[in-house]
Amino acid sequence: MRSRMPPVPPPRRWNNRKGHSLETRNRSADRSVRAPGPRCLDRRRPDDRLRRPTDSVAELPASAALLSAMQRDLGLTEGQARTRLAEEKAATALEPKAQRAAGSAYGGSWLDPATGELTVAITDAGKAGAVRATGAQTRIVEHSAAQLDATMKRIDALSAPDGVASWRVDPATSRVVVNVVASEQGDNDVRDFVAKARKAGPVTVERTAEAPQTFAAGTVGGDPYYTGNVRCSIGFSVHGGFVTAGHCGGTGQQVRGWDNSYIGNFQGSSFPGDDYAWVNVGSGWWTVPVVLGWGTVSDQLVRGSNEAPIGASICRSGSTTRWHCGRVLAKNETVNYSQGAVHQMTKTSVCAQGGDSGGSFISGDQAQGVTSGGWGNCTSGGETWYQPINEILNRYGLRLHTA
Repeated sequence: MRSRMPPVPPPRRWNNRKGHSLETRNRSADRSVRAPGPRCLDRRRPDDRLRRPTDSVAELPASAALLSAMQRDLGLTEGQARTRLAEEKAATALEPKAQRAAGSAYGGSWLDPATGELTVAITDAGKAGAVRATGAQTRIVEHSAAQLDATMKRIDALSAPDGVASWRVDPATSRVVVNVVASEQGDNDVRDFVAKARKAGPVTVERTAEAPQTFAAGTVGGDPYYTGNVRCSIGFSVHGGFVTAGHCGGTGQQVRGWDNSYIGNFQGSSFPGDDYAWVNVGSGWWTVPVVLGWGTVSDQLVRGSNEAPIGASICRSGSTTRWHCGRVLAKNETVNYSQGAVHQMTKTSVCAQGGDSGGSFISGDQAQGVTSGGWGNCTSGGETWYQPINEILNRYGLRLHTA
């Protein structure tokens, strides 16, 4: 379950020895040295766990760290990044209203980052007025979301060879897109799978450069947490623990810090099929609702888990590559890892590398999911999938720790 790419060790900055938080210094001291990765755990006194933000700060959806990463990775100015976040927040609130207005004619939805408008696919032109009344644009398509989901389930039931990377619903084209590894497209097993997939419903075949892989890695000094010889990143705080990727550890396994100090145990884990897990927090640790600002900028507060639409900007934090941003490319995608297929994933244009598995995906101040895997790296680029956070919370009956 290691990444094929060599792990890049993060700075050796964690200090979870007695009397310390995951920072190496007290909050009243210089804040320039911080723990790598999302700061889900803290060993300060409970009354010092999180300072209440001022009213002006509380209104801001994004920290300086997230805004900086958006500017770097999306080519935006700070003003454009703030405008985009505001548009995406509005679209996130609008999406469920527009879906209800479309009813059974709903065919999916996506955000156009150029215009900031949400488009809703519908199979019945008679529903256009009701959908537009919510503030969304409409596009008439051939297949409903329910029909495309049914096609996905039929393809999920097939046995996919390694040369098939993934398959997903594409609401804009009203089809299921099957991605095959370019170098394997002539393989007989791949051809056979594609032929069967086409019989399952409306299918388009596309090529991808590489096969997907999970982003766990071997342990390196300074790791945020490890189990056995696998290094991963913390996702988000929940009351009583934190969520992360399932391929990082099995139920009952111990979780330890880089200095081998005990944090907790995996209380639940699922992989493949799903890729999620949660770890309880004990031995003097507790949780705080933030993603770390990496020591030079403010932390990113987590205020909820409203799901961002396709097309929205999204950022990821992990112990190897820190903050990186991109866009939500697709939802409801099945990813065919070598260990087995994982269903209902969200695909992004964000890069990641070994050791980033389990880390936070966040849009503004809304938690989105935990890093699962992908292809490429943060030098040449690539794509990354995440396991949606709300599915994890619902599966284990957890409550997200919010500011």
